[in-house]
Amino acid sequence: MKQLLLVGAGHAHAFVLEAFAQQPDSNIAITVVSDSALAAYSGSVPAWLAGECTLRETQIDVAALCQRANARLILSPAKAINLQSRYVELADGECIDFDVASFNIGSTLTLPEQHGEQLPHLLAMRPLSSLHYRWQALQETVNALPPGGDLRVVSVGGGAASCETLMSVLAQLRHQRPDIDWQGHLLSASNELLPGAGRLPRWLMRHALLRAGINVFQQIRGAALVDGGVLTHCNVLMRADIVLWATGAVGHRWLSETALPLNDQGFIQVEKSLQVVGQPVIFAAGDCSAFDPPLPNAGVYAVRMGPHLADNLRRACCGESLADWQPPKRVLALIGTGDGHAIASRGSFGVSGKWVWEWKKRIDARFIARFNPPFED
Repeated sequence: MKQLLLVGAGHAHAFVLEAFAQQPDSNIAITVVSDSALAAYSGSVPAWLAGECTLRETQIDVAALCQRANARLILSPAKAINLQSRYVELADGECIDFDVASFNIGSTLTLPEQHGEQLPHLLAMRPLSSLHYRWQALQETVNALPPGGDLRVVSVGGGAASCETLMSVLAQLRHQRPDIDWQGHLLSASNELLPGAGRLPRWLMRHALLRAGINVFQQIRGAALVDGGVLTHCNVLMRADIVLWATGAVGHRWLSETALPLNDQGFIQVEKSLQVVGQPVIFAAGDCSAFDPPLPNAGVYAVRMGPHLADNLRRACCGESLADWQPPKRVLALIGTGDGHAIASRGSFGVSGKWVWEWKKRIDARFIARFNPPFED
């Protein structure tokens, strides 16, 4: 019997488990290692941050999905891999052997340097799997604030995640503590918002930020947290009480201690088949993978990879030839703006409105329901 090991419970692996649930193979034993029995769906996170849905409504029930696929679930994240002996070491010390392995562990970010004793509250947006703990801690801090006054929330990063997160968080903070004057600021190292998007989507985003009362500072990179705020790359202090850190994604640190081939950002380099370069029985998908040519770090690509990854993992376990995956030339991005509206962006096309937000919520709800058992009343 072939031992198939799924490292991480990201979007692509949800499709793998679904495929084996629908078409079981008695010659393949599946093991999933994850830090949680529930996996956050990235598309629903802005709605949760804005207070429009519960945390549970954003999560895929990995344990139930494993049960349907007759897969063993181990609740301990990976911390090392031995390529020669083909085993993965977990954080709890257990070693799991494999014949074929696949990585779908998402990404993290590099935290800023911190100097001082009166630092602003830091909310790092990655890794996504533990965001709910950091968000809960921030909300508890906000609830304990004295009444009145004004507070500044600064988001560092000019991509869609930074813009969307800042608007969602501000919406919730203004609802949670309407007695406080919440001021929003966004720092972007680039000279434009939404790098890679068309002119119209970028204009719509700038208009949405303006509508939310957010000041945008471009070509300014956040360098460190210091007493009273964020120190920029040009040694200027940007006053801040809360800092949302949403800079470019990087690979998990433990990967750098392995013999896996990584790119400059620490992501696992893969062939068009999603095989890891030079490792015929190891695959990677989603944010933790580095495709050639490079793909943006967006959950939609993990979703598109999922069915193809499932097919190639089955082929690899059976010793069959693999098929290449062809990424879409353009993908649809739906970006919430925290006020019951959203922006749809695809290439140079862009449109915004309340109906886009409702459309996004329906898409996200259908995606999560696809993998979850029905909620019990």
